[in-house]
Amino acid sequence: MRSRGLIAACIIAIVIIIDQILKFWVKTNFYLGEDMEIFPWFHLLFIENNGMAFGMTIGSKLLLTLFRLTAISFLIWYIVKIYRLRTVPTGYLVCLALITAGAAGNIFDCVFYGVIFNNPMPPQTATLFPAAGGYAPWLMGKVVDMLYFPLFSFEWPAWMPVVGGEEFIFFHPVFNFADAAISVGIFILIIFYHNYIQSPSALAAAHTRS
Repeated sequence: MRSRGLIAACIIAIVIIIDQILKFWVKTNFYLGEDMEIFPWFHLLFIENNGMAFGMTIGSKLLLTLFRLTAISFLIWYIVKIYRLRTVPTGYLVCLALITAGAAGNIFDCVFYGVIFNNPMPPQTATLFPAAGGYAPWLMGKVVDMLYFPLFSFEWPAWMPVVGGEEFIFFHPVFNFADAAISVGIFILIIFYHNYIQSPSALAAAHTRS
């Protein structure tokens, strides 16, 4: 059972480290809006956002950051409570670890990036620990995104209402490694482990019955 806790901890640590290394590299080597084509279907496109995964925005930035901190605290508490239970599959813990790591990766941006980076106008790149200080106070940093997969595109027929003549690109959102971890964790959780989404006490009761 201890090894399962170690697996969850290692997943969280590895995802956060990879996510932050990639963000630091992009932030200090790309100017805002710079687009590097790796393949026609895969670009590194540096953007920043104030919102949630895939650039979505909901309400106040400060409230969103505080909500993320609360959610991460709950997820860590939940993992600690259930990882010893034999009725809980290792795959379920892996999903929770991926979601926790992804949320933590983005919260690092919100909490620290405004203080430790500046935000110069393109084509200048950001500086770590600038002499003049950061671009925002604590908890108000922007999330760094860079993974862009324009897998295919087409133009809607002109006769179609609203979207006629406009270009459609799939997949249009730009995201980061943390977003990918959250998405993979949630997808696998819903498909394979949705029956285990219960309170620790309910899982413990099931463990006792077994």
